[in-house]
Amino acid sequence: MSGNPAIAAISASGVPFRVVEHGPVRSLAEAAQARGVAVPDVVKTLVVRLADDDFRFVLVPGDRVISWPKLRALLGVARMSMPDAATAKAATGFERGTITPFGSSTAWPVVADERVRGREITLGGGRHGVALAAPADAVLAFLEATVADVSDPEPPASKG
Repeated sequence: MSGNPAIAAISASGVPFRVVEHGPVRSLAEAAQARGVAVPDVVKTLVVRLADDDFRFVLVPGDRVISWPKLRALLGVARMSMPDAATAKAATGFERGTITPFGSSTAWPVVADERVRGREITLGGGRHGVALAAPADAVLAFLEATVADVSDPEPPASKG
């Protein structure tokens, strides 16, 4: 894992963690199984754009999605969007599916859904097949995350 900025950054943070390596996964449920954790403990690091060069990391449990109205209200903005994959990589240095606040090329502010607290979570590890497992409360404290209710339950899969 030498040369992985995510592992270097979390190592330097003082947050206790372990690296979980696994093969390719095609879904969040597969990621949870490969990491040996429950789906809510696979925390998605999503990048949202507030303006051309203004982004936030949003940490959401694996069984939930961003609530856009709640997040807009919290951040006091009328509009925001999810950048495309190339823009997200340019803003963070990481490809989708590997994004983490640890070792990002820019230390964007972090917003975490309140349901992340109080458990061990896994985050993207900067490379495909690599996750960082760590106590959520230590992660949130180190990142100085704003913690609030910013998610809704994952909608049921549509039949079609």
